[in-house]
Amino acid sequence: MAAEQVHPTRQESSILAARTKQRFEAVTTLKNEGIGIDAIARQLGLARETVRRFYYASSVDELLGAPRAGRPTMLDEFAEYLHERFNDGHASAAVLYEELRALGYRGSYSSVRDYLRPFRRIGAAPPSTPKVPKVRRITSWMLRHPDNLTDDEQIRLKQVLASCPHLEATAGHVKSFAEMLIERLGKQLNSWMSAVSADDLPHLHRFVRGLDTDHAAVRNGLTLPHSSGAVEGHVNRIKMLKRQMYGRAGFDLLRKRILLSG
Repeated sequence: MAAEQVHPTRQESSILAARTKQRFEAVTTLKNEGIGIDAIARQLGLARETVRRFYYASSVDELLGAPRAGRPTMLDEFAEYLHERFNDGHASAAVLYEELRALGYRGSYSSVRDYLRPFRRIGAAPPSTPKVPKVRRITSWMLRHPDNLTDDEQIRLKQVLASCPHLEATAGHVKSFAEMLIERLGKQLNSWMSAVSADDLPHLHRFVRGLDTDHAAVRNGLTLPHSSGAVEGHVNRIKMLKRQMYGRAGFDLLRKRILLSG
């Protein structure tokens, strides 16, 4: 009897998993030696962003699980329905596939079958995992004042932050910075920058370094009541007048229009 052949998709997945583990071990080894991301990228011949992802991963399982967890699928919006139907005793993939088709599902039968396979091994479907909101939605919740969020948005934001310590820390720093900005608490800038630098948040570290390059101006902006809003308004008005002429008039006419409009 001929040896059983490995399904191409499974074989490819196995190869990718092995390569991911090898790269993670290589990056981790160099990281422990004190070598930076750019040097590791050059030494291993990998893209900087690829090395960065491996560099900050806490484990190889995080890397292997991230692509599937972060990528939306056609089954996401039907997951709760599938779990409930399976637990009610309707375990036929073919039947459930037809039911999903009637509800608007446009994916394949094999996706439904593969999704149900783990449930068959344990004999039940666990509670469906809530769909992770899009990054833009989470960002919007974090940047808005809590009083402007609905009760549902506040609950969902708390759930998202509770599932990710790094995101929860980021939200806390964003809130503190907003308070400094609104209440003009520039005296707290240095302590805020120190608190951010102490956390493992590379994206905010870059922001802090940018603030530090013009520290005096930032501190004054967060402290003094003066604003350049009026100047920026005049600049935008001049740009609008210039665009209205479509490049067909010279400086003299632009000057007259600015003076007359004022």
